[in-house]
Amino acid sequence: MQIDLTSKEFRLLLDLVYIGNWVLNSTRGEDRFQDYDDLESKIFSLSPTLSETWNGTIIPSRAYAEGGIHEAIAYYEDNVFYEILAEELSRRDMDYPDITDENYDEIVTRMDQYMSEFQSSGVDHLVLEE
Repeated sequence: MQIDLTSKEFRLLLDLVYIGNWVLNSTRGEDRFQDYDDLESKIFSLSPTLSETWNGTIIPSRAYAEGGIHEAIAYYEDNVFYEILAEELSRRDMDYPDITDENYDEIVTRMDQYMSEFQSSGVDHLVLEE
């Protein structure tokens, strides 16, 4: 197989490969998906300026990893965190129902209210009561 990419498209592909592998493997510790690490190495080996060798393995270079890609990942992680939190709090407020056609609109309305709060104040107004 051969894929023809412009330099810009190849750079975007590097970003997608890095982000995808980060999502799949960053929290796995020693139990990583090796196939994804291997593919990341293979793709990054095609860009000597954005890769380096560490313990005999080609990895994204420090300059690449510190060049802003983690800001994109953090933006995604923040959004996912707030969306999951809003859904969980909304379902908690309703005594944890399964989501059905009958309660979907209410859950979404509650989620929108939580998301609005999170957008204006983050988690500053969250209080745990015992």
